[in-house]
Amino acid sequence: MMTPQSNMPWRTLAVAAALAVTSFSAMAQETFKVGVVSFLSGQAAESFGIPAVNGAKVLVDAFNKGQAPAPYNKKGFGGLTIEPIYVDENGGATKQVQELRNLYDRDKVDAVVGYVGSGDCLAVAPVAEEMKKFLILYDCGTPRIFEDAKYNYVFRTAAHATMDNVALARYLKSRNIPVKTFNMINQDYAWGQDSRKDFMFSMEKLYPDAKPGEDLLPKFGAGQYGTEISALMSKPADLVHSSLWGGDLQAFIMQSAPRGLFKRSQVVLSAGDHVLPTLGEKVPDGTILGARGAYGLMAPKSALNDWWWESYQKANNVYPVQAPYRMAQALLGLKLAVEKAMAANGGKKPTAEQLAAALKNSEWDSPAGKIRMTLGGGNQAVQDTAIGRTRWDAAKKMVMIDDIQRFPADCVNPPANMKSDDWLKAGFPGAKCN
Repeated sequence: MMTPQSNMPWRTLAVAAALAVTSFSAMAQETFKVGVVSFLSGQAAESFGIPAVNGAKVLVDAFNKGQAPAPYNKKGFGGLTIEPIYVDENGGATKQVQELRNLYDRDKVDAVVGYVGSGDCLAVAPVAEEMKKFLILYDCGTPRIFEDAKYNYVFRTAAHATMDNVALARYLKSRNIPVKTFNMINQDYAWGQDSRKDFMFSMEKLYPDAKPGEDLLPKFGAGQYGTEISALMSKPADLVHSSLWGGDLQAFIMQSAPRGLFKRSQVVLSAGDHVLPTLGEKVPDGTILGARGAYGLMAPKSALNDWWWESYQKANNVYPVQAPYRMAQALLGLKLAVEKAMAANGGKKPTAEQLAAALKNSEWDSPAGKIRMTLGGGNQAVQDTAIGRTRWDAAKKMVMIDDIQRFPADCVNPPANMKSDDWLKAGFPGAKCN
């Protein structure tokens, strides 16, 4: 019996077969392109940008091999091979806006995960929204991004900086550390300005009699702090607060510790953990610091954290700190969002709209604990954080962190219906700290 196919010329059959093979091959080779942006040069590269990218490389490799723990063990993103494109964040906000456009228009990425600098985040977020392209801000601290604007395509998968400074003040209070006076040194841009303000508001509520003294705002990347250290030493206070980070923080510690600042005042660093592996014993014992989350030596015990710690340390010969942890939780959240969107889309690669719908209001487990997208209309994360004290361990040849206290997300983050400033000024209404 003749079939329709048997009546077809053999050339037509051959062409049809070839097209089928080509189509199958194209599907098998389909990738999910991710632009990964972080500091690869400049003062923020050594202690922050490069460790973050190293963390991305560890995860992308594990994902593509299907070697991450469940529920992250499906190969790639839902079977799509992940193709990362790494971009240097150094160069300023104007340059980053152009680089972002290049990633979407020229490189045809499906998503961008990036940005450390608060100024960069404030610049690129509205551009991604205008282009209707999917963007995850993996770090940057300023609360302004989602408190001053609304986004459909832009997300931040880590908590903003209000958490850092509320936790610092709560840590001091819980240990009955006396503070009658405090000085501050923070960078003169969105991150530093917001950090000093959040700390001052928190201290007003928890230490109402404490008086602020020196309020120093050196420029980002200053590197030399002789004048500022002299000012802090000449008007000593019980406490010195700083949100300096990256090379600026390294330089400040290296320049101020030999002059005795850490002995004269209790120094508290809202984002200090990432310089510990590099500075080692140069970090004075008893420095109180945070990591912008329950990261590194302050991370909670879990099978996922054990796997992440071992994988990162094996690949980089150093343990992961703040930046790679934040990169990890961004990529873990992105992976689950892609796979959720694909499941609802017949297994096809999701659009930016479908990705956004999948990530909005979601939650997932990370090496630092639960990440919940509860602020900013479901586009901004909250998470637990931790504060502790430094101690040099000569036997292990590394800085350890003692007296660690972890704070639940709902204790140190504002509720969804309040801006950070309003929440702080009102005395943390609704905070759940037990």
